[in-house]
Amino acid sequence: MEDFLMADDYELLTIVNCEPQTPIKQNGQNETVPKEPSKFVAADFRMMEKNAKAKEILICGLGHDEYNKISTCSNAKEIWYALQNAHKGINQVKRSRIELLMKNYELFSMNESKSV
Repeated sequence: MEDFLMADDYELLTIVNCEPQTPIKQNGQNETVPKEPSKFVAADFRMMEKNAKAKEILICGLGHDEYNKISTCSNAKEIWYALQNAHKGINQVKRSRIELLMKNYELFSMNESKSV
């Protein structure tokens, strides 16, 4: 998926790895607050467009089951981390299952009371 994001626009991978892309400003009390849409500048719109493009690429590559895992995510970074967490350890699980099946296969024998 990383390659697909980079192939479309290299900056998209940066978008999914950085903080959520919401335009912010400093208020009078030196607190960080979201900007009002009427105060957005061109750079804010560009950043939000990149986030939307990254979300679209991530979502379009998913099936229904995967989509259900990320449907509540609001930005590309949240989707990226939700997918990473959903697939964490999958190789370990596969390896453990293969080992268990191999052990069962090796221990397989026919009961004396059963016939072929």
